[in-house]
Formats: sequence, structure tokens, C-alpha cells
Amino acid sequence: MVCGSRFLINIANTFREHEILLTGANGFLGKVIFGLLVDRYPDFKHLHVLIRPREDSSPQERFEREMLVAEPLAELVKRFGVSRLVDKTTVWGGDAADPHCGFEESDLVSLQGRIGLVLNCAGLVDFFAPLDQALRANVYSVQRVAALAQRLDAKLLHVSTCYVAGCADGLVEETEPILGFYPRRQGSDDGRFDHVQELSECRRGVEEILQSKHSDDELESRVRTKDQLIASGRHRADKWGWVNTYTYTKSMGEQVLADIPDLDFTIVRPAIVESALRFPFAGWVEGGRTAAPLVLMALGGLKDWPVRRDIPLEVVPVDQVAAATLVAGALLLNGEHESVYQLATADINPLWLGELVELLVDEAEHLTKNGGSAARWLDPLPRLRFLDKEQAHFRKRQFERKLRRIDGLVASIQRRLGRYGRSPRSTLTAWRTSLRTLELQLGFREQVLQQYLPFIYDHRYIFEARRISEGYKKISTADRELLCWSPEKINWDSYWRNNQIKGIRKWVEPEAVREWNFRI
Repeated sequence: MVCGSRFLINIANTFREHEILLTGANGFLGKVIFGLLVDRYPDFKHLHVLIRPREDSSPQERFEREMLVAEPLAELVKRFGVSRLVDKTTVWGGDAADPHCGFEESDLVSLQGRIGLVLNCAGLVDFFAPLDQALRANVYSVQRVAALAQRLDAKLLHVSTCYVAGCADGLVEETEPILGFYPRRQGSDDGRFDHVQELSECRRGVEEILQSKHSDDELESRVRTKDQLIASGRHRADKWGWVNTYTYTKSMGEQVLADIPDLDFTIVRPAIVESALRFPFAGWVEGGRTAAPLVLMALGGLKDWPVRRDIPLEVVPVDQVAAATLVAGALLLNGEHESVYQLATADINPLWLGELVELLVDEAEHLTKNGGSAARWLDPLPRLRFLDKEQAHFRKRQFERKLRRIDGLVASIQRRLGRYGRSPRSTLTAWRTSLRTLELQLGFREQVLQQYLPFIYDHRYIFEARRISEGYKKISTADRELLCWSPEKINWDSYWRNNQIKGIRKWVEPEAVREWNFRI
């Protein structure tokens, strides 16, 4: 098929001709990429997946438990056939950050020239991980995967994030040079940031922290070491203008790739990857995705929101990201790729934070209209407030003082009962316990909101996503329907009510309530 003087790429033929190695296959995005490939192109040549072994389970056991029998892919696997899928998939044990990603020399020899594309989804999505862990997962692993791709004579697609842009405002273009970039860069002549020197300084700093003895108590020493590594990552990220350690190390991972001679690669940068629009089914989401804490806090009764109403929240459904990633991989295999593809929505279909928060609060009121909570008792006339950061901090302090006054009153009643020889009632003790729990939850909410302020208050991100739309013009009409990229068609109101909120309540909330205690 031709378009003008150009032949359109047939992705089915591309995946029949090239074997693929997928890292991070058992992660949130990796599962959907794996599922889409199997579902849309069942005649794919062969898929290799790299999974880390654990003490309690082998890579093959993890593949079967976390993918083949996992609920999101169970029906697909059943329809495709387990035996056929096992025949077309090879599971390798290894860690992307290890030399050769854990492959033995004999395996490398057998795979050389067979694998056409390495699709790297591995990484650590933790805003403020200890610096050594973040570097290993997001920088050193990229170096290892790139070396593996070169050894196998394969092309490399690396999944990064749009938020490598750091403390940007306004339109973030896809054409920004990768090498030497840092968010506070003052024009193209500003060469102050060098990723090689930065990594060298990071290594020295990490070694100094790891070799320091912080306490004679082993547990206390480990805690202090971890705290120092977290603080070091925060400091280095902030120095150059990245909003957290995650985006700082992901940007350095990109720069590592861009600095490798003769590496044929493309970088896919999704924005905030959230619940599925349609595949494997509407609303599927895994783990505490970026929006999940915000949704759960809204459903838990949060009314004071330090957000800017005119900021778009850059959310993309996971199945749209997976589809576009497979398209970018096919373009790379056919030599029709760009160096960077940003996958975002605000440039064509913005989701405004003011409207989103109003929707979340509206849903929360519907869910709790027949009940109450401790928070409602303390604030009998709750209403939605859009606050600046100073106002939000003041409201938090007011609420804390109210909690302490009530706790003091209850404690006074308990003491008086004790003086008269009466045992304090269990109800009073339960009240004090509830009040302490509320104070802890309030502090944790404050901590979470502080982590999200760069995305909901401090910076107004709009990521250009022109290149992927242009890329879709190079593939066949059938492939466009099989691997849908249509952010302009997303109805955000319906998506949040029927996909995000329902998906988070079903797949995230049960674990989140135990871990975060958001619901009050």
C-alpha cells in the first residue's frame, strides 16, 4: 500500500520478521504491551522476556504467576492458548542492571542477529528513591541494555518519561536536544551539565555515604544511610532543576543513550500512564499509579486542594501508550523513526485540574451521601476550596490545632473520671485513638501532596506529541485500527468516572487503604 510516493509500513509483516526482547514485561505497561502484541498480531515471530529471579520464585514461575494467570491477561492467554504462547515466548532470567543483563555468553552468541528489537520498559518509578537504587534502575540499567542491543545487532526502544523536562512551564517540545540538557539550561551554549561528570560525582557521593558508619546500632545505621541517599538524590535533582530523583535519573538515562556511537535507538516518553481505556478491559490499573493517591484522598473527604485550576493534568491511558510504543518500535525497525516520541494529551485534548478536582469531589459526595466520617464531624460544612500553597498549609495547621483541642478535652474527661474512682470509658479511649489516627493521616496527606505539587501547582506542563501522530501516517489503515492512538477522542468526564475511579477503587484501593490509610 502506498501513500503518495511512500509505501505504508505493514506492522503485521514487521513483527513476523523480527524477534523482540522485552524488559519489564511483568510491569504495568509491560503487561499491556505484551498483551497487545499477542492479541493484535498473534503471528508475531518470537518474543523474549527478561524477568529477574527472586529467592522464592524463578523467572519462569514469575512469568506464569504475574502474567499468564494474572487477571488482566487471563482471558487473552486462555483464548490464545497457553501451550502456543509458551512456544512463542522465551523467558530469560536476569537483571537489566547486571553485565549483559544477566545473559550467559553462550546465550548471547545464539541470539546475535536473531533479535531485531530490544524494547526496554524496565525502570524504577519512585519519586524519591535512594540515589544508588535510582541510578542502578534508571541509568546503569540503560547502559547495560544498550550494550546488549549492540552485542545482539538489535535496535533499541527505550521507555522514559515526559517529565524529564523538569521545572518547565508551557509547551515542552520533542525537538529539545538530549545531550547536555538540564531544566535550568540557559540556551544552547550552556554546557554546564555533563552527564558523565554528573554520574562520576554521584558515584563518589554514594560511596562516601555507604562507607560512613552512622551508628553502632546496625538497624539505625541502615535507616540513616537510606535517609542520606534519599536526601542526596533530592539535592542533586533540585540543583539542576528536576522535580524529583526519578526524573533526574531518567533524564541521565536518556543522555547515556544519546552519547553511544552507532546505536540505533528511539525514546518513547509517556506522560502520566493511567488506567486502561479499553484493553485488556476498561479501568484496569495496577499499583499506586500517579493519580491514585489524589483520587483516594478525594474519595476520603479531602476538600482543600492546593492546585491551580488552569493546569492540565497530562494523563494517558495505558493501552494508548502501549499501542503507540509498538508503533514506534515498528517505525524503528523500518528505519522510519524519530529519536524521541512524547505520548501526551494536553496539546490536543487538555484535562484541566479545576474540572478534575470538582469531578472527584462530586464522586466522593455521591459515594458518602448516606454516611459520615470523622472528618465530617470535625468540619460539619465541608466545601471544595482551591487554595494556594500558603493557604493549604494554614488550613492544615488549623485542623491540627482542632484535633489537639478535642484530644485535650477527651483526656481531661478521662482524668476527672479517674479522680472520682471511675474507669475511663472505652468510648473515650477509642475517640483518642481515632484522633491520633486522623493526625497521622493528615501528616501523610501533606507529605503526598508535597510530592505532587510540581505537577498540580508549581508547573504548567503541555507536552508536544506531534511526532507520534505523524508516525501513524506511515502505517497501514488496518494497523491504525489495531493499535489505536486517539487522545483527541477521549471523553475525560466519562474516563475518570467509569475507568479511573472505578479502576482505582477495585484494583488499587484495597491495598492502598492498608498501606496509606487515606480513607477517613
